[in-house]
Amino acid sequence: MFPPSVLRLLGSLLSPAGRRGKLSILIYHRVLARHDPLLPSEIDAHTFRWQMELLAEYFHILPLSEAVDRLQTQSLPARAACITFDDGYADNQEVAMPILKEYGLTATFFVATGFLNGGIMWNDKIIEAVRHCQEPSLDLSELGMRCYDISSGRMKVSVIRALLEDLKYLPLSQRLEKVESITGLLNTPLQKDIMMSDDQVIDLARNGMSIGAHTVNHPILQKIDHTAMCSEIAQSRDYLQSLTGDNIDLFAYPNGKPGQDYGWEHVRCLQDMGFRAAVSTAWGVSTVSSDVYQLPRFTPWDRQPDRFLFRLLRNCLRKNAEKVGG
Repeated sequence: MFPPSVLRLLGSLLSPAGRRGKLSILIYHRVLARHDPLLPSEIDAHTFRWQMELLAEYFHILPLSEAVDRLQTQSLPARAACITFDDGYADNQEVAMPILKEYGLTATFFVATGFLNGGIMWNDKIIEAVRHCQEPSLDLSELGMRCYDISSGRMKVSVIRALLEDLKYLPLSQRLEKVESITGLLNTPLQKDIMMSDDQVIDLARNGMSIGAHTVNHPILQKIDHTAMCSEIAQSRDYLQSLTGDNIDLFAYPNGKPGQDYGWEHVRCLQDMGFRAAVSTAWGVSTVSSDVYQLPRFTPWDRQPDRFLFRLLRNCLRKNAEKVGG
């Protein structure tokens, strides 16, 4: 790896300060206490620690609300970045927060409120169903689905991905019905502590972390009607405001792909509700010309520090992140 001074100079050239400033927003979901072979895309505490060490050394990490203000007033520092988490997993508070505090960093946690206090998201139910199946195959034919080979860890990961893709874009009620049928058929034991409790959300806020809304039930907004969409957003915001005593004015679109998971009507809804900014999952960096209701996010997937850092810097070259327009 190049000397730190050279890397900082390169970062400042790619992400300068002021009117040409660029804001990198990283997205995480979980930080596991230890590696889980069925969750290869989720990092463990060891990996998260060296990633935070790199971010603290080479980037200026800002609270998202401050970064939005400075983006609009063209006063970002060089190498500006934010850290965000989606969904509300318990390990965000148990594992990630102590590491963030160790390096003097802050993050924004977007919480789907319907899963707090013992809930479990539909995708995690599928993962646990596959994990606990003791047979070499997962036979879902009586549910109108396939029989899947899960005879190895690699095949289990492949089947999990296939099931999640097959179910993700079903209408919410149909998706939930399918998931309940699968877990019921397999008599799957489900964790009750995978998501945060109210007290853990409060603890994040008390420790200087920001809390943002992420709907109640994490629906694909494009798949539900206007009334349901407004209710999902407002109820999530109101619950978190009541819980923390803070004004909740940041939002993350569930799944977050522009045009596929949310549209212009959802952007307008957030504006009408008084939200300050929102983040998507489109890759890229934000500039003064970015729509603050569609800020892109990106996290390098590399498991080596030099590659992680260089891919993050290279993302600063990405032009015009995907978004929806009115």
